[in-house]
Amino acid sequence: MKKMRKLLEAAAVCAMGGSIGICGGCGNRNGAERYEEAIVVDVFDSVANYQGIQPGWFAGLVKDQFNMELNIIAPNVAGGGNTLYEIRSAAGNMGDLVISNGETDTVQDMVTSGLLLNMEPYLEDKEIMRKYGDALKRVNGGIVPEGIYVIPSELSVNSPLTPKESLEPTFGPYLRWDLYGQLGYPKIHTLEELLPVLEQMQELEPYTENGMKTYAFSFFKDWDGSMMTAAKQPCCFYGYDEFGFGLEKADGSDFQSIIDSDSLYVRTLKLFFEANQMGLVDPQSVTQSYEDLAKKYEEGQVLFSPWPWMAQLEYNTQSRKEAGKGFMMVDIMDMQIYASGCNQEGNRKIAIGIGAQAKEPERLAAFIDWLYSPEGISSNGVQSSAGTAGPRGLSWEYDEKGEPCLTEFGWQALFNGNVEVPQEWGGGSWEEGISQLNFRPVPSCEVDEKGFPYAYMLWDSVAEMKDTVLDRDWKQQMGAGNVREFLIENDRLLVSAGCDFSVPIESSEIATLRGQCRNVIRKYSWDMVFAADEEEFYASLQQMQEEAASLGYEKVLDFDRENVESYREMKRKAVEDYGDGNDR
Repeated sequence: MKKMRKLLEAAAVCAMGGSIGICGGCGNRNGAERYEEAIVVDVFDSVANYQGIQPGWFAGLVKDQFNMELNIIAPNVAGGGNTLYEIRSAAGNMGDLVISNGETDTVQDMVTSGLLLNMEPYLEDKEIMRKYGDALKRVNGGIVPEGIYVIPSELSVNSPLTPKESLEPTFGPYLRWDLYGQLGYPKIHTLEELLPVLEQMQELEPYTENGMKTYAFSFFKDWDGSMMTAAKQPCCFYGYDEFGFGLEKADGSDFQSIIDSDSLYVRTLKLFFEANQMGLVDPQSVTQSYEDLAKKYEEGQVLFSPWPWMAQLEYNTQSRKEAGKGFMMVDIMDMQIYASGCNQEGNRKIAIGIGAQAKEPERLAAFIDWLYSPEGISSNGVQSSAGTAGPRGLSWEYDEKGEPCLTEFGWQALFNGNVEVPQEWGGGSWEEGISQLNFRPVPSCEVDEKGFPYAYMLWDSVAEMKDTVLDRDWKQQMGAGNVREFLIENDRLLVSAGCDFSVPIESSEIATLRGQCRNVIRKYSWDMVFAADEEEFYASLQQMQEEAASLGYEKVLDFDRENVESYREMKRKAVEDYGDGNDR
């Protein structure tokens, strides 16, 4: 509590340095004047983990700015996969706003089907065109008829070899550091050496404070695509990420078929099989949702995470960290974590557009422009510990030196969990009011108009004050000031150069074959993890390989191999075009 008082004292100094405005003092919150009619906007959002009307303070911002509500339609919640996409596509109306895959083949398909609006006439006088217009035209180049149909997420002005992440990577081995410390911080040389360590950690804390059984691993199926998503994540610890039915190494030095017996993907399936045999895998993994798993992290039921942004956000409250408890990255000594480089053409896999049936495209274009503005970026990006601080005037301000720092409310909200929002900002809890779009307009490392990072964890004021018992212990054991510093100094990071690559449009034959093989791979991957014994594990692997082969797997993989070569060339060119390409 003494540390929290010091943090709040620092926040009070920040508040004195700039006026802490309430509702009427933040930005151009004049939507009711500009837009007389209140509307409800259907947002088809393929990456959202929430369905329904956006609540709370973010809803209040959108209401004040644009006099509209966001009704989020989320496939991840409403059944997963492509089912909801196909249903709405067949009906000819994806939604007023569409957040989905923005790669050329998908966009062309939606344009041809009359599902997306050409936004160019509505964006021509907007700030987003002045800043990113050339990039947006390149991204939408080749779409017929010509126009701007989608705007990618994570648009950047940085070097292709600058990691998009801020202090924490997107992927990484994160575990309950306090329990790991009780074991004496044993060295972990390989992925497989995690298991005995996690087994001992589970023995140290077999039940939560609420009496719930703990597990080292817990999974969900919501995000499964070409493979079992949970089994793909540890591949990223070794510099690989998925590319179709393959794993492509960040530096372009290797490409693996995921179903090969010696692939990294099969290795991680074997790891989870062994973990399940040891009683380390949550048996509810087969049926639970993302939201179910997030709740388990919050309550301390899960001891390992491949993502800092999930485990730390849900579990690492300020009070726990002051007690020395929380998730931190552990060093696997042979790892080189995959990091995506910044891309001036953004991330096409997640993009935003306006539905062709939208009744007020001008208002929706203004909303999209706002999302990419400093106010929109700060307010929309609070979803993770690597995110933004929220609305200026509520959770942060500029101090007397003109530098960003958190307000007293901001410290409580961002480091102590679920606090109540002042009525002037809409009331309710902070967590309930966070934007549910799960859409990141720019990378965490991007800077605002004054040259400060949007990611509050990179602010000097925050770095100076957030040093908890947990943070100090991690720094002492790892010999680094933060995770990013450790990874770079110890050659544990491998950056995939950011570039404007979009997978070419698949023929109907390839698309059909891919869909059939994908179903087989997902099914047998789960069967392998939960196999009764090793004999059943390898029998399921063989069955997966044989069935996939009979359905045309190799033909699809050859298509992926051809595209990987184009991808590598575009990465090389992006670095060359930027200059030295070594800005970190």
